[in-house]
Amino acid sequence: MPEPTTTTTTPAPGAPAGGAQPGPSGRAEREFTVAERSQFQLVLRRFLQHRLAMVSLVVLVLLVLLAYVGGALWKYKFGEYTPDESEPPSWEHPFGTDSAGRDQFAQVLRGTQISLQIAVLVALFATVVGTIWGAVAGYFGGLVDTLMMRVSDLILTLPLIAVAAMLGHNFGGTWWLIALVIAGLYWAYVSRVARGVVLSLREKEFIEAARALGSSDVRIILRHLVPNALGAIIVNATILIAVAILLETALSYLGFGVTAPDTSLGLLVSEAQTALSTRPWLFYFPGLFIILIALCINFIGDGLRDALDPQQTKVRR
Repeated sequence: MPEPTTTTTTPAPGAPAGGAQPGPSGRAEREFTVAERSQFQLVLRRFLQHRLAMVSLVVLVLLVLLAYVGGALWKYKFGEYTPDESEPPSWEHPFGTDSAGRDQFAQVLRGTQISLQIAVLVALFATVVGTIWGAVAGYFGGLVDTLMMRVSDLILTLPLIAVAAMLGHNFGGTWWLIALVIAGLYWAYVSRVARGVVLSLREKEFIEAARALGSSDVRIILRHLVPNALGAIIVNATILIAVAILLETALSYLGFGVTAPDTSLGLLVSEAQTALSTRPWLFYFPGLFIILIALCINFIGDGLRDALDPQQTKVRR
């Protein structure tokens, strides 16, 4: 029986070493590999490329630090009276003082704290309740979907400002009660968004595979459907923050929001409307903070929407 022969190939003189193949020009072509990125890394990369969203995020962070850190370090405290009454902006009082001698800068910082706390609580409560409600309705469908969505429709038909004004007036003007009232009326918007996304996801192959593996309905909703619907839900949560700030401003302006001795940006604007012609600094500075916060959150929401869109090919700058 003949012995097997082995053939060795000797590279030709001048041939590239290491297995690289010569290209059309005769030079060796190298293979380049790119490290695989996770979904989170791709979203973060697209968001960081959105310049307007990044600038808005920096401005918002600075406003939050100014409100909390600056409020704690500022020499005048919220509600503290000074001998300087109705003083215009100066080095001593950057935002001036009101007729009672209170430093307006300290007042605005405290108002920003309360308005942000209301907005965040509204976004969290409404997003959690609305997401679970909409996900359950969209997953089960049929009669369950019909009944649950009719409840959401009933909430959506209520005059939000009128109901919030009535409840806020009857149950006191503390900030967390105002936040719960607003959130109790706005979760229905989030439920509609969550239901629409879940309806498009529940027939996907990975949901069928989860059912075939014996996953419970609760596990499918919480571990598969909700995480895949987070893109649209997060964008709506950022919009809710801006809406909550504006709605709280409207309620406080009408006298149904936060009440003294505490304050908010809306309450400061409401109290300064009679002094607009004589002491405009009392009106414009809290109004400027409201506009900045609302714009920053809206631009951040735009950036998140673009970053979370899997079909996005070019990020707006």
